[in-house]
Order: sequence, then structure tokens, then C-alpha cells
Amino acid sequence: GCNDDRERHLVVSKIQSASKLATSESVIEKVIIGTKEKKLLGIITVNQARFVAYSEATVKCGIDLNKLQAKDVKIDGRKIELELPAVEVLDFNYPFDKYVVDSSITKDAFLNNMDVMDHESLYQQAEMDIRNQLAFLGIRKTTERNTRLMIEGLLSNLGYEEIFLSFKEGEFISPINLEYEEQ
Repeated sequence: GCNDDRERHLVVSKIQSASKLATSESVIEKVIIGTKEKKLLGIITVNQARFVAYSEATVKCGIDLNKLQAKDVKIDGRKIELELPAVEVLDFNYPFDKYVVDSSITKDAFLNNMDVMDHESLYQQAEMDIRNQLAFLGIRKTTERNTRLMIEGLLSNLGYEEIFLSFKEGEFISPINLEYEEQ
């Protein structure tokens, strides 16, 4: 009864002290290819500007241990069961300084070139593409495996011999909306 509650509180507070536990970091390289056509009378392609750039995103994944609650921890002697918060993207970094134009392939056409707005649009599309692909890259499984190893190590050090871990369902990465409403 009371002793179990104290022990459960100890386990929850020990685990929560790690706060946001990042257990994987992935670097995703993205090639951005764009074309811009100049049309005559809206139907005949006169020329085409081509553009190629390379970019890089860094994604840190893990679990937010502040979401762990006492009801997620079951203790029976040296046996412990934990239902951990869902693995999620804790930090998504897509710096513009990692956006490098390949000048050997990029070519402006006569009276048709890629402007700053074209670059910004392609950069945003590339970011959305990376975000949309994250769920399919195996990062979640790797993060769960790494998290499992870290938590099992912590709980073993606390004296638990039988450790059962599961993860709650949840959103892996929050969607962003790049649609801007005109005021």
C-alpha cells in the first residue's frame, strides 16, 4: 500500500528528472531541384531556369518524461511495468545556412531566373517534405530502442530485476501549416 506509493513516487521523480530525454539524433540530407519556365502567350515554353541546392535537417527524437504519471508505473516487489510517453520529435532544425546552391548545375535562362521568393518557396517545400517523411524513416523505432535501453539501465540500477516497458500512442511530429492568412 503506502510503501508501493512511495516507491512509485521515487521511480516517477527519478525518471522525470531527465525531463526531455533525447535518445536519437538524425541528420537528413535533402537535394532540392527546381525549374521555372517562361512561357510565351501562356502556352509555348520559351526557356527554362534550372536550380539545384543541397540542404540538411537535424532531428532529435525522444520522450517527454514530464508526461509520465504515477498511473503509468506498476510495481510488484522487484518487478516494474512502465507505460512511457510516446516517442516524438523534440527538436527539428533546418538551418538556412546549410542550404547550398550547386552553381555547376543551376542555370538561369534568358529573361528567366530564380529569385529570392523562388528559393524561399523551394526551401519551405523541402522542409515540409522532410517533415512528412520522418514517420517512414525508422527514426521512431530507433528512438524507442535507445529509450528502452536507457530506461532499463536506470531501473536496473534502482534494483528492479523484471522490467516491462511499453510506449503510449501519440503524434510523432506536430504538423505545421505554412498557409498564411491575409489580414
